[in-house]
Amino acid sequence: MSFTDFHFNEHITHAISHCGFTAPTPIQQQAIPSVLERRDLLGLAQTGTGKTAAFILPTVQHLMRTQAHHVRALIIAPTRELAEQINDFTRAIIRNTRLKSIAVYGGVSKQAQITKLRGGVDIVVACPGRLLDLLNDKAVDLSRVDTLILDEADHMFDKGFLPDIRRILRRLPAERQSLVFSATMPDEIRHLAEDILTDPVTVQINPTRSVQSISHRLYAVEQEQKTDLLLQLLKDEAMATTLIFTRTKHKAKNLAQKLAQSGFKATSLQGNLSQNRRQQALDGFKTGAFTILVATDIAARGIDVNGISHVINYDMPDTAEAYIHRTGRTGRAARTGEALTFATREDSRMIRLIERSIDGRMNHGDVAELPAVRSAVPSVRSHAGKPAGKKISVTKSRPEAKGESAPKASPRKRSTASSVFGLSGRSK
Repeated sequence: MSFTDFHFNEHITHAISHCGFTAPTPIQQQAIPSVLERRDLLGLAQTGTGKTAAFILPTVQHLMRTQAHHVRALIIAPTRELAEQINDFTRAIIRNTRLKSIAVYGGVSKQAQITKLRGGVDIVVACPGRLLDLLNDKAVDLSRVDTLILDEADHMFDKGFLPDIRRILRRLPAERQSLVFSATMPDEIRHLAEDILTDPVTVQINPTRSVQSISHRLYAVEQEQKTDLLLQLLKDEAMATTLIFTRTKHKAKNLAQKLAQSGFKATSLQGNLSQNRRQQALDGFKTGAFTILVATDIAARGIDVNGISHVINYDMPDTAEAYIHRTGRTGRAARTGEALTFATREDSRMIRLIERSIDGRMNHGDVAELPAVRSAVPSVRSHAGKPAGKKISVTKSRPEAKGESAPKASPRKRSTASSVFGLSGRSK
């Protein structure tokens, strides 16, 4: 299939060519025809599948059919980074047209955004909090919006934005086209979709599975070994552009500083930074000024950087869905990528959940071959009493009740969690 099959106008066709697109992705193939027909749509697809073009291209086609000087399309996104990413792509598509777009979010001057809105825009890409502020200030009028798009709806639920979304919905006209895109479908998002979509088309592109272009590797280490392991892995020349995830803002900042002190071109992206510094970090990562970006989950859905070779989970994510979003930053646009995860014994249950989400076991990374951490990882024996060989080992064995032997499981059915940590493959 080709983009010419959608019969876009010449401005959009030229913009598609300028962006280097050759053929539509599966989500674009299935979603664009229905959006062009002005149908409501529920799109379920993981990050990195091309959702942004799937809703921007047909929306711009619709807007170009008429001229107006008010907000006609509203796109709501959960993070500043994602809002900027969507707006950047929108501006690339509407270049050389009369359409205007703006991204509005907190952390920057509200007055500057108000000035641009008063100058007339067709498309607003907004984070919920700042948009509500602007609505309360009567700085933006949404009464004539005819296209509403909720992107990464499940992430907006994770961040507690659903009450804000419902307040915003009350400011929109009842007659409109509504599109909801989400990587997963928790009950709260399903209920929201049922409330705002009318006779929707549902497009589902393997929403809870990791893309096939990503390989997954697991390293079992103690918490205090993680930084030494990371330093050794980063010496691998194949790690050209690496995104590292930590659980906290403080850890992201400190880890980036330690990597920079060790000679790596590293920076951090976390919530304590001002918007300007966050943008500088992202821009530096995109241009190659930094080859390593250490981030909290704020970056899991808002980074669109070509050629990220590796994603490293320095800290285990809280959910299997978060793992999918994190690792979806690599293996994009027909490239391959690798996801490396550092796990402690406490992470065994999450490993099992992740493996179910990716339909397979993670490969074992061999800590023993890394000199900086070799001394910290003693020889560990399997349940049968034989050496574990090159399987990953941890520094402490699992305590067992007196008189009890370790449970045996069929090797074929044992997950990475059971083989690495010596646990039963059953979830609690």
